[in-house]
Amino acid sequence: MQIASYFKEKNNNTVQCLLCPHLCDIEDGSRGVCSVRINRKGRLLSANYGRISAINYDPIEKKPLFHFYPGRHILSVGSFGCNLKCNFCQNWQISQKAPTKNAVYQSPYQIIEQAKSIPNNLGIAYTYNEPTVFYELMLHTSKAAHQEGLKNVMISNCYINKEPLQEILPFMDAFNIDLKAFNKNFYRKQTGARLSPVLQSLKLIGSSSKHLEISFLIIPGLNDNMHDFEAMLQFINDFCGPKSVLHLSRYFPNYQQTAVSTPEHTINRFYEKAKHVLNFVYQGNMPSTYQSNTYCPKCGSLLIQRDLGSVQSPGLSQAHSCKSCAYSLHKSNGNA
Repeated sequence: MQIASYFKEKNNNTVQCLLCPHLCDIEDGSRGVCSVRINRKGRLLSANYGRISAINYDPIEKKPLFHFYPGRHILSVGSFGCNLKCNFCQNWQISQKAPTKNAVYQSPYQIIEQAKSIPNNLGIAYTYNEPTVFYELMLHTSKAAHQEGLKNVMISNCYINKEPLQEILPFMDAFNIDLKAFNKNFYRKQTGARLSPVLQSLKLIGSSSKHLEISFLIIPGLNDNMHDFEAMLQFINDFCGPKSVLHLSRYFPNYQQTAVSTPEHTINRFYEKAKHVLNFVYQGNMPSTYQSNTYCPKCGSLLIQRDLGSVQSPGLSQAHSCKSCAYSLHKSNGNA
């Protein structure tokens, strides 16, 4: 096992994990909320270091990232564990358990060599389960990958403390953050976490030069309150800007949650509301492909067309601007 980052020793071989806002006090022989950080005689260890649950070559749009090198592919890597306990988790088979004994081991060097061996590969995405809880593997890999000219992408719930996020931020190129709701009671009851640290992390990423897209899974009866959604849109606009990319995803029952599937008309209603505030809003898990295309908010030209896995950029210049009116998709701080 790898010695964990961000912990402090306490009395009687107890340690406190400082990686995420849970700040778990972990007794000798016990694990944190994430199930993958374990105390062995007063030392905190990462039990999932290099333990790979999945490694695939995915379209970047699958992350989802729609404005970050559209049409490209990226090597996607996941491990085990999560620091949230969402009863609607879509990847609960790997996120809600510790590594299995027969889990494949890959070192940062091996991951990078595999990424480099794939022609036209963009880089490495840390995804599938929550990458915060395999922080050490992600940090070591992203540092080395950065030096090799590979892009690094973090797909996260953003439940991470400021110091570890600041440490890894220079090596990340893009984020997709899963914002579960804009209601502190939802976070407490449905995820076992708090909303405020997520918002602080989003502010930090949003104020940086890094590319950011946000995903929101709409669950009927749980987080589909329009008043809360309007507050979410205002937050995104205020701290990340009107050019922020928001993905609205349709929920289907999974894991322990028995809520009905999100009606298509609900997604459409939230989509229309969001389009009044943000320039770029997309629908996920929906049959129509129209809302997956990117249109220029200034002149209406089709910039990026996405259809059944095919991605074309007929209206987008190499400078990431509209060919018709020169509207730029870059953030105001110059980020692509």
